[in-house]
Amino acid sequence: MEVSIRHRIFNSSTLTPAWLSRTRFNLSQPVLLPARLRKSHLLRTLFPIMDSRSHFTIPHAFDANGSPSMTKELGGRVGEVKRVTKETNVHVEINLDGNAVAENNTGIPFLDHMLDQLASHGLFDVHVKATGDTHIDDHHTNEDVALAIGTALLQALGDRKGINRFGDFSAPLDEALIHVSLDLSGRPHLGYDLHIPTERVGTYDTQLVEHFFQSLVNTSGMTLHIRQV
Repeated sequence: MEVSIRHRIFNSSTLTPAWLSRTRFNLSQPVLLPARLRKSHLLRTLFPIMDSRSHFTIPHAFDANGSPSMTKELGGRVGEVKRVTKETNVHVEINLDGNAVAENNTGIPFLDHMLDQLASHGLFDVHVKATGDTHIDDHHTNEDVALAIGTALLQALGDRKGINRFGDFSAPLDEALIHVSLDLSGRPHLGYDLHIPTERVGTYDTQLVEHFFQSLVNTSGMTLHIRQV
């Protein structure tokens, strides 16, 4: 059986693996598919040239402080944000249904390392590219990266239907025990109680850690509590 597909939206009951395996396709326009099928090995075999991340674009908008922020919805639970200010140029893409792929270059080595860990332990893709006035200090780049990540997360979550809203986790990090609780509530709040014993990690000013998370919760609509036990 051969099917010519034009612009359509299919549901999971239509595109079963058995149906796909006996069907040939002539794709004339992009097809919006369920996440379960986009990630299946069978579908990737049948559609080797399909890029499930390219569907449609949201027009230019402005963020809360008036800076231009271009966002793009790419299909699936993906968020992409470009934030440009006088001090920085930041591009962020996250895929909550990714494979823990990290590609981060902010000009701040320790921040790159921590974003890599976000992908590794969160099991989602994190891609951040940023240039900024780090020759002066890391403040603006640190803030704008966090604002863009929060906006991308907000976009990727969409209407938040079907998610596990609450999260709670403790991590024993040698001499430190860190406890994190969060609620993807849509209400931004940060509870921060960390005691970092050094002023710098590499070249990174540890005073910027709290500011990073405050910026993140402000744009993501997250209630976040971080404390050192």
